[in-house]
Amino acid sequence: MRRVGKILLVICCVLFLFSTAVVLTLACRPLYYHDVRSLHIEEMSGYSEEEIRENYDALIDYNLSPFIKTLEFPTLAMSREGEIHFREVKSIFQRLLWMALITGLIAVIGTVGRIRKRDLSYLRYVGIASLVIPAGLGALIALNWERAFVMFHELVFDNDYWLFDAVTDPVITILPDAFFMHCTLMILGLIAVQAVGCILASMRGKDAGL
Repeated sequence: MRRVGKILLVICCVLFLFSTAVVLTLACRPLYYHDVRSLHIEEMSGYSEEEIRENYDALIDYNLSPFIKTLEFPTLAMSREGEIHFREVKSIFQRLLWMALITGLIAVIGTVGRIRKRDLSYLRYVGIASLVIPAGLGALIALNWERAFVMFHELVFDNDYWLFDAVTDPVITILPDAFFMHCTLMILGLIAVQAVGCILASMRGKDAGL
């Protein structure tokens, strides 16, 4: 039973690292603001930077808040298919938020228990397990980002509503593929940093007799 408990704690911690990395990236608006200029989104879309930010902020607020039930862009039109897609995206992010909260609570309680038992070795397994998937995804992205992007959408969504038409859903003109690649790299980077932190904490714990 003690071994099972340790395995479950490792799984919860890994899920916490992944979910928090995604949520933090979603909430990191400066990443997009930087890309607006570096990717020349104004010129690509034909919208001003102020208008681009307003519509992007509305999208992020919608995805992050459980209280905003309807997505309304300040100045952009949206098709029925686009509305359905964004509703599905919001559902995914809301689940990740709950996952981060629940697994985070379990991780804290579990870590306190492990500290009392003077055993932080589980953090090494958390770190190693968390590094495997980013390494694999990183390799896939390096080989063919566009194919990885399409595969992700085909796996996550059971329709093709994510294939936007710029005429009916002009929001796609302010969300270039390169921005999503930067988001993915940030997620993988955050996971890697947290994973290395877990491994280092395990090593320090071992040196301290934990």
